[in-house]
Amino acid sequence: MNKLQKKQAALARRHRRVRGKISGTPERPRLCVTRSNNNIYVQFVDDVAGKTLCGVSTLGPEFKATGKNGANVEGATALGEIAGKKAQECGITAVVFDRGGNLYHGRIKALADAAREAGLKF
Repeated sequence: MNKLQKKQAALARRHRRVRGKISGTPERPRLCVTRSNNNIYVQFVDDVAGKTLCGVSTLGPEFKATGKNGANVEGATALGEIAGKKAQECGITAVVFDRGGNLYHGRIKALADAAREAGLKF
């Protein structure tokens, strides 16, 4: 197993462990964060119905209008604000945070803090 495969396996193992403990409901959906080297993707998921309620990413037009880079903390903060506003529009006020196996640090923490400031409760 090479270095990249070990890294991907460890991320998958951590994500499985996190997902075993949390689940989204219609009243309190799961805020699922997926991070790559260049972009961040956020989805609000109802696991009972198995549906995505809404989602935003650094590739979307709302984020592109800010002119920020999706690969740094400033971009993650901007995306967190956009995600919080979009959730409010969809009628979501409280969520369960799913860090996707990533450490709660850096871009993930910045996104979560900005979403809290935008009005989400978690």
